[in-house]
Order: sequence, then structure tokens, then C-alpha cells
Amino acid sequence: MKTIKHISLIMVLGLVVISCDNQRQDKEVLTLDPAKFQVERDGRQLGLYTLKNTSGITVQITNYGGKIVSIIVPDRYGNLADVCLGYESAEGYFSGAASMGATMGRFANRIANAEFTLNDSTYRLAQNNGAHTIHGGEKGFRFKVWDARQLDDQNLELTYFSEDGEEGFPGNLTLKVLFSLTENDELVLKYHASTDMPTILNVTNHAFFNLAGEGSDTVLDHELLVVADTFTPVDDTAIPTGELRPVAGTAMDFRQLTRLGDRIGNDDDQLKFVGGYDHNFVLNKEGNELALAALLYEPVSGRVMEVKTTEPGIQVYTANSLTGKGPDVGKGGKPYSSQSAICLETQHFPDSPHHDHFPSTVLNPGEDYFSETVYRFSVKE
Repeated sequence: MKTIKHISLIMVLGLVVISCDNQRQDKEVLTLDPAKFQVERDGRQLGLYTLKNTSGITVQITNYGGKIVSIIVPDRYGNLADVCLGYESAEGYFSGAASMGATMGRFANRIANAEFTLNDSTYRLAQNNGAHTIHGGEKGFRFKVWDARQLDDQNLELTYFSEDGEEGFPGNLTLKVLFSLTENDELVLKYHASTDMPTILNVTNHAFFNLAGEGSDTVLDHELLVVADTFTPVDDTAIPTGELRPVAGTAMDFRQLTRLGDRIGNDDDQLKFVGGYDHNFVLNKEGNELALAALLYEPVSGRVMEVKTTEPGIQVYTANSLTGKGPDVGKGGKPYSSQSAICLETQHFPDSPHHDHFPSTVLNPGEDYFSETVYRFSVKE
């Protein structure tokens, strides 16, 4: 199956997709109160920043962990809902699920045995996922207070300086993320980074989506398409085996729009190992071109979210670890239970430092790391 471009994809799906602006109604939606985020953490000031476009879409982001807090979009009838799980105060993020909406680094996803070798030097990392490292370690980027600069009503720049040795990673690294809400109903994330020593870098955003509205039931009735012929199967600790396995004939085949719940309960070791979907898909794309990676559709609301990226992979995660209790109670006291959201994390492959045939995550001095991901929201009539 060849890479499916945007226009041909819409034709294949038979979707009549219209911009959110055509469904706009004159009504206000309750956004989160920035005052609930104006606290200090580690001696740094937190804030909540709001982006809006003329279609009525609103996105709110906190500089604590570079986290997307809310994304408010209309359905096919113009009814507004927040489609991003999260918390309504800074305190919620301090005690809640650390990954909710966060910018992940230095290395998103997993590194086996909490170590890697680069240029004949071995670096030891925190074991915060069994014997492995996940999402940058115990105090990765998701726990840091970033420098924030709101450029205008539709653009926010966050910057984080990661010192040499932080969480065991080498090199002084500067990462900038530009969040832009466009008039084409796109939330665009552009990442730039540089280092003064050879290091590894794999950055993503870990937003939890439910297109029916956060706090709704499971996402198992959502329909998903992933533009990938292969995926990276994992062992029973969720570490890639190194194989690039065809999706054909497996529960991982989302080459056509498929209901998430159709195969999630199959008698398949890959699903059993992680309690659902939590797998990296190898995108059908060339190099670092910006190309369609996935499309998510919720039939009742009609909401559609397309994901484009320059990254070679995308992690599909059905929020299997949420419990609906304690830290997994979100905005308005809503319980966030297992499989009540889906994450579509654009990325390089998990455990890349241990697999030479995976795309490299090495960043050297003098190189400019760049990555772009686009979430485009629309509705199907």
C-alpha cells in the first residue's frame, strides 16, 4: 500500500469534511481559569496560555511540562466540547497522570534496560518503567517548568534548557516548541533543538484525545486509520523486538478506517502484553516530509482529527493504564477510565539506540533538530 495523500484519503473514506468555521454558532464555551495555574513550581512561575482562531476553536497550554490542557472544537451541529483529557488546575497536574498532554523528552517512549551507548560511552538512565526508562526518566521534560512567550493570540513559544547529565543524558540541549493554531483549524507543533555534545533526542506530545468530549465513555467506537504497512512488535515488557512486522492479517491493520474496538480483544499476544494498543507504527513516508500519518473519526459527533508529521513513526496508545480513580479523575471530577482516550504520538521508534536499522535519534553539535506535527480538526456531515 502506497502512502495515501490527504485528498485521496478523503475520497477513499467517502468523507464529506467541512471546516469548523462552517459550523460555528454564537455561543461561549467555558474555558479553564488561568488563575488556577498561576502558581510556582521549583521556584518558577507557571501559567495557562490560550490560543483562539476565528472558527471558534480554543486551545489552552501550560508551561508546566509543555502540556496541552484543553482543545475545544465544535461537532457537526456546532456544539462545542473539549476533546483533550486533562486537569483544571496546576495542582491537578502535580498529582495527576504525568503524561497527560505533555511534551516528552529527552527520549519519548522506552529505552531498554535504562542505558544506551553512544560513541563508545555508556550512559545510565533511571529505571522508571520496570527495568527500563520511559519518557525521559523520573524527572523528564514533562515535569519541568518551561520558559513561555506568547507571540500573539494564535502562537505560543515554549523553551526548555536541559543541562548536560540531566536524567543521565549527555550534552547541554536547548529545545523550543512553537504551538500555532491556524485559521485552517490546525494545531501545529514545531520543534527545534540543538546540543553542544552528541546526544539522543526523541520528542513528542502525549495528548489524550476523545473526540466525543473528554470524560465521555471509551474511544472503542472511534474509527482509526493509520498510514502504515508495518509496525514494531514488542516483548512482554513493551520493548520492541527489532522486527518490522507487516500489519496485514493482524489486529494492527488500520490501513482502512476501522473501529478501535473491533479487534482490541483479540487473542493476540501483542494486545495482551500491553492491555490493548500501545504500539509504534512505521509510517509509509519518505524521509522527513510532512505527510498524513493517521485519521481519527468519532461517528456520533462527526468530529474528525487528521494527524500529519515529519516523524517516521506514530505510537497508538489506547490509555490502557487509566483507572478512573485517584490521579485519573480529571476536569469537573470526571473519571478517566481505561481506554477512555487515544494517544497518537508522532515519534522516532522506541528503543532506537539499541536497533541500528531503526531511524537514528542521534543529534550532534552543529545540527538543527526539527520536527513538525499537525492536528487538523474538522467534521463529517
